[in-house]
Amino acid sequence: MPGTGPVTRNTLRQQIAEALRDEVLAGRLPAGRHVTVREIAEQYGVSATPVREALVDLSVQGLVDLEHHRGFQVHRFTPDDFRNMVEARALVIDGIFRFATERVLEAAGSDGLASVRRRAEEAERASRAGDLDILIGYDLRFWGELGGLVGNPYISDLLHRVRVQGWAFVVPHLRRQRSLKGRLWSRHGELVDAVGSRDAAAAQRIIGEYNDHSLRLLDHLTAGGERPGGAG
Repeated sequence: MPGTGPVTRNTLRQQIAEALRDEVLAGRLPAGRHVTVREIAEQYGVSATPVREALVDLSVQGLVDLEHHRGFQVHRFTPDDFRNMVEARALVIDGIFRFATERVLEAAGSDGLASVRRRAEEAERASRAGDLDILIGYDLRFWGELGGLVGNPYISDLLHRVRVQGWAFVVPHLRRQRSLKGRLWSRHGELVDAVGSRDAAAAQRIIGEYNDHSLRLLDHLTAGGERPGGAG
């Protein structure tokens, strides 16, 4: 696991949690998979304590479930869960543009917007190419930085948690599709343009269309359809 400074138990705990989260999002730890502290500790060559703490952190994030006397199980999200996630993120983002518009737009005038735009460009390229593995990382960074413009860590954390859970549900369905090229939501740049031009109404409209796209995606994927979808 990469790191540049001295590795403490807390940083090791965080690194393990992030590595396991990425395993879930990549589908290498599928829903329903049972994992034990010993198994993960041996896999990463570390002691049991930071592994146990990392799994507890993932449990708090809703990605794994604690099974008494059995270890942990990767959480199974349902289509109804995903619908609720879309509703939750819609309320959070809508609230951002309704009640924290000035803070977002003021922050958008700083160097922060340039960073968000770079994330948007990378996410769009991955979306159009259908490169799911690259898209997930840039998409999470994009929304993380965009939410960070509000300056409220509770809002940022909530939005990040919902997005991670959304990807955890939808990734296995997307991987069963023949091709994702040109079929994933790729309007990150339009949203940045709306924020940069201080057009809150346009930003809200794009977000609304994105949420509608996500729900259509859910219907197509759970019905086994092959029509165009959207990401997350």
